[in-house]
Amino acid sequence: MSQEREQEFRPVNQVLGSQPSLGPIPADQILPWTVIALASYFIINGIFGGIFQEEFQKWLWTILMTGWGIGTWWILTGGRSWSFLSKFIGVPAWTRGFARYQSLLEVNHEAKNRKTKRQHRRKRK
Repeated sequence: MSQEREQEFRPVNQVLGSQPSLGPIPADQILPWTVIALASYFIINGIFGGIFQEEFQKWLWTILMTGWGIGTWWILTGGRSWSFLSKFIGVPAWTRGFARYQSLLEVNHEAKNRKTKRQHRRKRK
């Protein structure tokens, strides 16, 4: 009987359906967080580097700006990244329309056809 029960249940891989991560950091956030950290480092140390008198102040502001940027990015894109980022994808505007044919050689092509048709009808009567 125990062999029958073992055959009833199938082993399931626990990793199926889960999001890849490096510890607590989701894998899809690593590249944006790196860009945010590098940008904040270059902004604080490159552009505003002369404002701070001590090295400690530079690193403090770099860490604060990086934390603020990463926190904002994670709130906007974490979990369901498509819900925020899909707002920036341009959706094509499909319309139905029919253009009238206009000959390049004869601009008044329809008017000529109407005149010739009317003349033939009058002659037949």
